[in-house]
Amino acid sequence: MMASDKLTPKQEMFCKEYLVDLNATQAAIRAGYSEKTAASVGCENLIKPYIQECIQSLMKSRVDRTEITQNKVLMELAILAFSDLADYLDIIEDTGAIRAKSFKEMEGNKSRAIESIKEDRAIKENANGDSVTVYDKVSFKLHSKIRALELLGKHLGMFVDNVKLSGDVGLAVRAEDMLKVYLELKSGAGKNATGGQ
Repeated sequence: MMASDKLTPKQEMFCKEYLVDLNATQAAIRAGYSEKTAASVGCENLIKPYIQECIQSLMKSRVDRTEITQNKVLMELAILAFSDLADYLDIIEDTGAIRAKSFKEMEGNKSRAIESIKEDRAIKENANGDSVTVYDKVSFKLHSKIRALELLGKHLGMFVDNVKLSGDVGLAVRAEDMLKVYLELKSGAGKNATGGQ
């Protein structure tokens, strides 16, 4: 029996909607749950093993379908992070002029690090009526190396954000325990514990 066989139609829709933005509350709303209860329903759903299994299965099928893997994303970031101007330009030794390489001259996937290309060209007609290029400038911009390096560094755990917390903490509570207490209170089982009769 598959996990999806245990799901109600709303739970199945919740699983699909959760993949949109990984926001349980919004997924619950989009799946048709009440906005008032969406936060608690979303939390409850994420704890249920068969819903977790369904979400994992949907994530895997999305990876299979799109063929986007963590490895592919990291490889693309590496292309951006380790780009080198020598991969894109040649300096002509005789004149010192700089020439942009054609895409065919670039090795591997180096062209994917280029964010934009701009060409300014002025062509005039000479006395013989021939078209002559009098000005030709090509410029290009590479994607940000800093941003790509930052993302790779975070993936490798190199950069840890220092978070300073202050205040008194009375006790640590697990989400499952909080949900259990909430459900008990909601069902009325906890009336005696809360002073009710």
